[in-house]
Amino acid sequence: MWTVDASGRLDTFLAEKGAFVSRMKATEAVRSGLVTVNGRIARKGALVLAPGDTVVVSHSSTPLSESLLSPIDLQLPILYEDDACIVIDKPAGVSVHPAPGVPKDAATILHAAAFLLKERSLPFSQSAVLVHRLDRDTTGCLLLAKNADAHALLQKQFADRSVDKRYLALVAGVPSPAAAVIDAPIARSTSDYKKMTVTNAGRDRRDARTTYRTLAVSAFGTATLLECELHTGRTHQIRVHLVSIGHPVLGDPTYHSRASTELAEHHHVQTLMLHAWKLAFRSPCSSRMTQIVAPPPHAFREAATALSLSLTPA
Repeated sequence: MWTVDASGRLDTFLAEKGAFVSRMKATEAVRSGLVTVNGRIARKGALVLAPGDTVVVSHSSTPLSESLLSPIDLQLPILYEDDACIVIDKPAGVSVHPAPGVPKDAATILHAAAFLLKERSLPFSQSAVLVHRLDRDTTGCLLLAKNADAHALLQKQFADRSVDKRYLALVAGVPSPAAAVIDAPIARSTSDYKKMTVTNAGRDRRDARTTYRTLAVSAFGTATLLECELHTGRTHQIRVHLVSIGHPVLGDPTYHSRASTELAEHHHVQTLMLHAWKLAFRSPCSSRMTQIVAPPPHAFREAATALSLSLTPA
């Protein structure tokens, strides 16, 4: 169950919350009568939600398409596991779920989740496993639920913003001040639907808030290692916020500048330097806060070394 905090389409809301792997799948579920808004069955994905509306998804019926999603062992490192959830260390280059633009035969985290649950003799529902998302080339902590009840409880923590999400980012230049809060709404770009942008206009804009803190600066001031804390969870949020202040994440093919592109090429940075470093949440199995740490991957460490940046943040 979710409480809506900003107006917008029902199908978009469900996809952003991770209830379904895409807006198309959300629309199919709505048409099948699996979604209620304020206690009444919704039949249109284009239904406009208002702040305060209550949205509930029924997991009693499994879409036919789920039977076509085969389990695949991606040998994902497991950082944490209990009876309710699993935290994996997501590698770069793997999409979280099938979507337009992802090759049909590509293995995704969702395929891997199906394998992990099958391995544990647990039922799999693709609409009740992904608690949140990471971009295709972002690495690090990704939380998976083992059942629908755990999924709902964990997603409520994300909705309530009680989950602590910390990222490491290698960016071009040196941000000033060294630590700050970027409080800037984000919406889909009107010139390129694949991109997001900071804007105060547009019906689909959503509040977005990121805190960054400088951990290390390269010897010649060409790059900085940042810790970024997400207070909201918008699409591409950290990448969009950092490029908006003139310090794009290195290796980002979508949100970049001439300086960041040249710096990345000079140091042979070929993938996004954004890592989901720490994740703290309350498992449904425990009342205590659990903090998971994912060590930066080899490509991230290699880039930091090339840029003379220390990866021993406090």
